Amino acid sequence: MNELVFRGKDMFRPSWSHLSVVLLALAALEGVTVLKLGVAAMFWTSGGTLALALPAFVVAWRSWSRVGADGITVCWGIGSGRTYPWQEIRWIDVRETKGNGTRSYAARIFLVNGRRRSLPGLQTSTLYPIEEFQTNFQRVLDWWESSTPGVERVQPRKQVRDRITPQVAGVLLAVVLIVATVLVVAARR
Repeated sequence: MNELVFRGKDMFRPSWSHLSVVLLALAALEGVTVLKLGVAAMFWTSGGTLALALPAFVVAWRSWSRVGADGITVCWGIGSGRTYPWQEIRWIDVRETKGNGTRSYAARIFLVNGRRRSLPGLQTSTLYPIEEFQTNFQRVLDWWESSTPGVERVQPRKQVRDRITPQVAGVLLAVVLIVATVLVVAARR
């Protein structure tokens, strides 16, 4: 079988319609910041937003997964990645995440030690649809099934962390950031 490579830059294609909504939201945030806290605070919040968003975009753009004879190599955009040999991989499945009328699917591996790893580049969503996702996932399963004996393939039990979706984590983070912002504004008065 041929080695498979899935890259983040092949998956993330920003659309102008989505980008314009984000830019409008940021402009509104900066406008409120100027009115309430001043121009200096606007530059700090703009710099902070860029300092967080730009590295996240670069890491997502540079991430990749490779499936080959030695196992599955996962790289999250920094370094050369980490290879998980076939004998360490106990299960492979697709995680479905729902939220705000959208769905996303990400292939992930379950390791002998209980850890899970998503495969960057092997994902699809309503925002970034990949038509060949199911075909590529089946190709990964074919590699796994041909490289491991059936007795080593064990489906793990569901855990509490399976219920905490990225949307729930995002909402919790947003609440923390809003409370922190309100406390800073209140302390300045």
